[in-house]
Amino acid sequence: MVGAISPSLPSRWTSATYGIAMTTIDNARFKSLHRMDLPVRGEPVHPLLVSFPIAYFTAAFVTDLAYWRTAAVLWETFSDWLITAGLVMTGVAVITFVIDLIRGKRIDRLAWPHAVGYTLAALLSLLNAFVHSRDGYTAVVPTGLALSGLVVLTLLITGLIGRALIARRHEGADL
Repeated sequence: MVGAISPSLPSRWTSATYGIAMTTIDNARFKSLHRMDLPVRGEPVHPLLVSFPIAYFTAAFVTDLAYWRTAAVLWETFSDWLITAGLVMTGVAVITFVIDLIRGKRIDRLAWPHAVGYTLAALLSLLNAFVHSRDGYTAVVPTGLALSGLVVLTLLITGLIGRALIARRHEGADL
C-alpha cells in the first residue's frame, strides 16, 4: 500500500495529501529500537531523584529573599510549598536509596559524604518548614531566611566536597 501511494519514495515513507512526508513505524521494531530503561540495570535509582529537593530548597531560598524585599505574602506561600515539595521528594529519594541498598545495587563509598550533607540539609529544611508555618513577617524574616540560606550553603558545600573527592579519584560517583 505504501508503494502504491508514492512509488518514488522508499517503503518507509508515505506522502500525505498536502505533500508532507510521514514516517511509518513498525510497532514491534519501534519498541525494540527505541526502548529506554532508566536507569541502566544494576545502577541505583536515587541519584536521579536527589536533584529535585536541591532545586526546591534553592528556589525556597530565592522566594524567601523575594519575600524579604517585597513583603508580599505570595512569596511566603511559594516558600512554604517549595519547602514541603523538597521534603516530600527527599522522602522519596531516601526510600529509593534504602531500596537500592537492600537490592544490592552498587553504592560507592563517595556517596556517604553526600548522604551526610543531604541529611543535614533535610533536617534543617524540616526545621525551616516549622518556622515558615508561623504567621506574619517573622515566619520568614529573619529565621526562615537564615535557615533557607543555611540549607543552600550546606548543599553547596556538600556538592563541592563530592566534586573534590571525584576529581581526586578521577572517576564518577554514585550519589
